[in-house]
Amino acid sequence: MDSKEATSKAAATEKSGGRLHSFMVRAGAGIVYAALFIGSLLFGVVPTAVFASVMSVLCCYEFYRIMRLDGKVPNEFVGLVASVLFPLSVLVDPVWLTVINFLLVLLLGLWYVKNPRTRIADVAVTAFGAIYTGLIMSTAILLRESLSDPWGAVLVLGLFVSVWGSDTFAYLVGSAIGKHKLAPHISPNKSWEGFIAGLVFAMAVWCLLSFIPGVTMSIPLALAFGLINGLAGVLGDLVESRIKRNSGFKDSGTIMPGHGGLLDRCDSQFLVTLSGAILLVLGGCIPYVF
Repeated sequence: MDSKEATSKAAATEKSGGRLHSFMVRAGAGIVYAALFIGSLLFGVVPTAVFASVMSVLCCYEFYRIMRLDGKVPNEFVGLVASVLFPLSVLVDPVWLTVINFLLVLLLGLWYVKNPRTRIADVAVTAFGAIYTGLIMSTAILLRESLSDPWGAVLVLGLFVSVWGSDTFAYLVGSAIGKHKLAPHISPNKSWEGFIAGLVFAMAVWCLLSFIPGVTMSIPLALAFGLINGLAGVLGDLVESRIKRNSGFKDSGTIMPGHGGLLDRCDSQFLVTLSGAILLVLGGCIPYVF
């Protein structure tokens, strides 16, 4: 073996080892996050709401950080408080989601009128951050309460597993055989092969959700809802990728090794949780108790 061939082989081995290490770090951080979430689900609605509230405010903060460095000036105090209160308000009464939403718009309107330097883009960014994180994640608590224990927790966990598994499955398949880029200008690492693999996983998980006591859903309906929900997850991921790319960011933060920021980890979850709740309610699959 000549020196050139040996160097090439060593480089290939190093690259393979780097990928394995990256995957292990990513998986480890994901397991810690999943353990905290599952623990909150098992301990009841209150811990679930607290966890969702903490997750929402951290994601909202990362979003505002990106916007600040992109030249926007969000009202972080109002937005972060709203992102905290949205999930917690469900513990009192779901109607409080509307009240907090109204107060958010009211306070931002007053801020816009009072401060001549405030641009409408700053108002829009502030509202979007709180709604995209806190308001949407409130649906997880509503789903947790829709079925009796422990099945409400199992239902929410199933939705999140569909996201985590779909993301991991797409990553593995895309890394192994991905050759056709899905959206090269937005997220260059995503491939059509990984995209399809992720959708298949999401559809399989939704078929399992149909067996949860209290859920009324046929297998064909589960496959259709799984496909729609999987597409929502991919869209959520691409939206966050577009936000970062437009602002010149690779990651939203550094809180989760191998993932970047918490927003990087939760980008798909937001739309999956909301679309999943809508599909289950409109499809008559769960009791409408919201």
